[in-house]
Amino acid sequence: MTNHWIDLRNADVVLVMGSNPASNHPIAMKWIMKAKEKGGKLVVVDPRFTQTAAKADVYASLRSGTDIAFLGGMVKYIIDNNLYFHEYVVKYTNATFLVNPDFKLPAQLDGVFSGYDEKTRKYDKKTWTFQMDEKGVPKKDITLKDPNCVFQLLKKHYSRYTFDKVSSITGTPKDKLEEVYKIVGSTGKPNRVATECYAMGWTQHTVGVQNIRTFAMIQLLLGNMGMAGGGVNAMRGESNVQGSTDYGLLFHILPGYNPTQTASLVDLKAYLDKYTPKTKEPRSVNWWGNRPKYVASYLKAIFGDKATKENDFGYAWMPKLDEGMNASWLNLFDQMYKGKFEGFFAWGMNPACSSANSTKVRKALSKLKWMVNVNLYDNETGSFWRGPGMNPKDIQTEVFMLPCASSVEKEGSISNSGRLAQWRYAAIKPIGQSMPDAEIMNELYFKVKKLYQKEGGKFPTPILNLTWEYGEKDKDGRVKHVDVHKIAKEINGYYLADTYDKSATPPKLLGKKGDLVVNFVSLQADGTTSCGNWLYSGSYTQKDGKVINMMARRGKEDPTGLGLYPNWAWAWPLNRKIIYNRASVDPKGNPWDPKRPVIKWNPTKINPANNKPGVWEGDVPDGPAPPLADEKAGKLPFIMRADGVGAIFGPGLVDGPFPEHYEPLECPLQENPMSKKHRINPTIKLFYTKEGGLPEDVFFSCDTRYPYVGTTYRVTEHWQTGVMTRHKPWLLEMQPQIFVEMSKELAADKGIKSGDKVTVSSARGSIWAIAIVTDRFKPFKVMNTTIHQVGIPWHFGWQFPEDGSGGDSANILTPTVGDPNTMIPESKAFMVNIEKARG
Repeated sequence: MTNHWIDLRNADVVLVMGSNPASNHPIAMKWIMKAKEKGGKLVVVDPRFTQTAAKADVYASLRSGTDIAFLGGMVKYIIDNNLYFHEYVVKYTNATFLVNPDFKLPAQLDGVFSGYDEKTRKYDKKTWTFQMDEKGVPKKDITLKDPNCVFQLLKKHYSRYTFDKVSSITGTPKDKLEEVYKIVGSTGKPNRVATECYAMGWTQHTVGVQNIRTFAMIQLLLGNMGMAGGGVNAMRGESNVQGSTDYGLLFHILPGYNPTQTASLVDLKAYLDKYTPKTKEPRSVNWWGNRPKYVASYLKAIFGDKATKENDFGYAWMPKLDEGMNASWLNLFDQMYKGKFEGFFAWGMNPACSSANSTKVRKALSKLKWMVNVNLYDNETGSFWRGPGMNPKDIQTEVFMLPCASSVEKEGSISNSGRLAQWRYAAIKPIGQSMPDAEIMNELYFKVKKLYQKEGGKFPTPILNLTWEYGEKDKDGRVKHVDVHKIAKEINGYYLADTYDKSATPPKLLGKKGDLVVNFVSLQADGTTSCGNWLYSGSYTQKDGKVINMMARRGKEDPTGLGLYPNWAWAWPLNRKIIYNRASVDPKGNPWDPKRPVIKWNPTKINPANNKPGVWEGDVPDGPAPPLADEKAGKLPFIMRADGVGAIFGPGLVDGPFPEHYEPLECPLQENPMSKKHRINPTIKLFYTKEGGLPEDVFFSCDTRYPYVGTTYRVTEHWQTGVMTRHKPWLLEMQPQIFVEMSKELAADKGIKSGDKVTVSSARGSIWAIAIVTDRFKPFKVMNTTIHQVGIPWHFGWQFPEDGSGGDSANILTPTVGDPNTMIPESKAFMVNIEKARG
């Protein structure tokens, strides 16, 4: 989240699109209702009339996979009606930047941007650049009239997204489109603000990243980024998903969102040269310019005294990706299916049900020599070998079950969607032989280390040189029990020598050797500091010799009245509750909206850091520099970007600098209404093509055998794949088995009634489900054709209940395809058929 849960109450307009908080984030929904109580409007856009829609002031339906068309029309409406926040757009975004005159839009090239290569399915981005002046700074047109400026290109690109066109793609009635556009567009002024809440309904598409970016662009146009009640807010599907990504769970990032090393970057200098952004914009903070400090401190945290300047702080010991290698979820199981792995840890997951194309995943597991299932219960993954379609005699995979402790049985922190890290105590001790994850990892580490010490191996150095000072050790040097506080302190970081600010005269002592670092501002690139994750530096610190676990704080003070609660736990970065909050003030530092001041510049108050007048008040500001109007020291607000401004034109993505509507891989249309030549995102990886592919990866589009749009979603009573909740009889009683929700019109066409057992099939396989006939789905009128959509929850699996009465996973139906930027699977739009079950 750019903002946080409580801040939702500050919005004048809440757009819920791509999520259903009333069902899936019911506690958080109260903050949306608080906004309504204060006169705010709740707008819900969803294929299905959800529980959240039942509380909405306006509900608009749309066909799954058409969000960019819907939002593209909103961009056009905002520009055509002059609803954008002009000063914000000119001062704080790249709308004024002049783009390379050779750049071409999809309307000029039948559906693709300039630089597309049909053979490689990739873009050459050389035209996606800005025109530079003699100082190396992008040229600008503050009048926004130059045909090559970002604003004019944006206007031209979305001029095609008319009401008629958008309605014909999305199935949303034109009057509903205009009603939604008008309400959201009303916030493009200083005293009104809108926010957005999304979840997997936006991300799980082949245009998932661009879905989110489209509304981020809208928020920049309306001046809603950095504002109280504004921003773009990801509603995470689990209470520590944010924390897991912060700590480098994904293959392409290290903790703190530093890129994973690649094999061609042979030393630390090469790595930093490639990944440390540089800028010639004098007003830019360019915070990622501090990457050398964060990476060196991270290497010191994991390799300790063994990491020195002379050996590049152990950079050579880090694992490397091959150039172009993509080790994300879909590719991982594709390679597993092809026999490229011997072993697999399924840690706290159930891919046999949660993964797209679950049948392929289950077959992939059978190609392993061994698998370790770390979970609270046995599940479809651990027992895949005895599941539907499997013959145990034909499977070589040896499965080990390691029971782990639940969240209430272990101490530690979680980081929620609002970046808030909260410390939890253990309510009870682990049950039976189960162990906390950290204890299991501790056992594994010392077993593996002992093998390396005894037998050597191809590359033992990384394991042997790891620091592992997480508790009292026995005579053999093995940690007996993990102290999670020591882990948290290592993450925060230490001064490894007396550390000084050498820019001060005389040099100022930042911290003494052995002390916890105050925060990431004092991290160094010379090896004199350590830090396991720079974003969390400041979360477990010390002041005046007293060690403070900031995440364990529970103060209820709210001095601003905006719900920031600065003394309740700790949010990254630096306990800042609203990211890019410098954009909430005008160039002089005065709040755009004085009634909701996130921060404010006080030019006369003495700043204790330098004993000079001028200090920010309110939330922790995005950097201490004065506001933009200060000609000597003023800085632009978007501090993580090298150019200092919000990116309406975004050349960093692989599929285009502006979002463009493409149809899902499987859709009911033969052509993309926006461009005849390119029906689907032209940069996605196709696992199955005319040239061949695995039969498990087959897909069909506009095929009469599979005429209905399918989507998946969650229900309140179950959690993820249901491994925990299906074992709770009271929850299973409320939602006992898989169902498929359909409109009355479709049910009448098929002769199906509520309660009937039906078969739902796709190109990948079929499942049975119980029909629920409802008004919550309505047929769509798309390109003069009636299109039906159905929805299926994905919480079920064959392994429990043991009698099979719950059904199997909805993901048996979903295709192997993902977003080209992240490879997140497209599970929210695919084609199915429905028939009454036989017998």
